[in-house]
Amino acid sequence: MRKLVQVEDAKSLLEVAKDWGVWKWLMEKKRVRRTADIAWEAFDELEKDVKSGWSDDLQKAYAELVAEAAVAEGGAPTKRKYEKARKEAADVDPKIKAVAQKLKETDDEAYRVRMQAEDMFDEAEKRLSTSMAREASQVAIDAYNLREKAVRKAETAARAK
Repeated sequence: MRKLVQVEDAKSLLEVAKDWGVWKWLMEKKRVRRTADIAWEAFDELEKDVKSGWSDDLQKAYAELVAEAAVAEGGAPTKRKYEKARKEAADVDPKIKAVAQKLKETDDEAYRVRMQAEDMFDEAEKRLSTSMAREASQVAIDAYNLREKAVRKAETAARAK
């Protein structure tokens, strides 16, 4: 995976931010948020490009897993989407489905850690807690690293065809 400048910028900023005091956090929180958003957008674009290079079967198997997860959130439209995705992926090799499952798990873990960092930043802001903001900075860096890992696995799957 090529290094994304936006992500490297965000990681660097968060590394520096781990040493900031309250006043510096108050002055720089908008810049941190903007930098983080830009980095996540860059990841989204790269991931979209990588996943478009997957085989049709892998795309179908992954779509089935995404639709299945959405069903847990409820609603008739999601159930219909899941049924459609399940039908399309019915003939996909179980080995490909297993690869899709691992890719989905890696994506889900990266997303979970990202949301944990977001929640920590929100709580730190409410409490004006620099120690929580420092911890959140490290969790955000961890989330970027997990997302990079997920994209690398997605690229490997695209090459495996």
